[in-house]
Amino acid sequence: MSKNKSLDNSTNNFFSDIELYYSTHLTDNEIFISGEELHHIKNVMRHKTGDEIFVTDGEGKIFRSRIEFLSKEAAKCLIKEKYLYENKFSNYVFCLPRLKNNDRIEFAIEKCVELGITNFLFFESERTIAKGFKVERIKKLLLSSMKQSLQAWLPKANFIKNITDLKNYEGDKILFEQKSEMLFKDFLIDKKNLLPNNKIYFIFGPEGGFSENEITKIQPTALLRITKNRLRSETAIITVASLLSTLIQ
Repeated sequence: MSKNKSLDNSTNNFFSDIELYYSTHLTDNEIFISGEELHHIKNVMRHKTGDEIFVTDGEGKIFRSRIEFLSKEAAKCLIKEKYLYENKFSNYVFCLPRLKNNDRIEFAIEKCVELGITNFLFFESERTIAKGFKVERIKKLLLSSMKQSLQAWLPKANFIKNITDLKNYEGDKILFEQKSEMLFKDFLIDKKNLLPNNKIYFIFGPEGGFSENEITKIQPTALLRITKNRLRSETAIITVASLLSTLIQ
């Protein structure tokens, strides 16, 4: 029988030196692993039958398990202990543009996941230079970042063609605009803005910023400036994620 333990993300130091794997194929007592995760277990880490490994289902659980069976097609693991994690960022959505330099937006996504962000909405806008998203590449990045940072929640990614469609989404829309007079840190001082039940969309502009027409159509709840300095898009994204993580973790 496996044991359950309720933990929060601050207890991840318990797993500080482990390899984390991902699988959604499980029963009450067993986990089945195949594909790329199996390749990593067998051919990269050279695990054998009887070895202990840690697996997440991406839905808030990490399992300490023992490899019972290993073949070319699959690994079967017996669950020994289950660790439960709360998603403290479930109501916060980071709305991100496609940037001209793909490496920069991927770096920002990776750091956001490391800091705990679990919801992303990707969009295009009037001043977006690079069009289109490599959806599968982004999802693969979210998965690898979750495992690398020992997170138990697989981040969700949604895509919309036009940022103005965001007006149809229910929740507060916080749009970051350099010309705004209110600083993000002042917004954070009022803790009621970050109540767990508040759905908040944090909206970051592309290299050229948003047009006035787009800002009007989005109907933001608030326009905020992150710092007095002008930040690159990826710097702004990581800064906001860092500030939220400091307050919420």
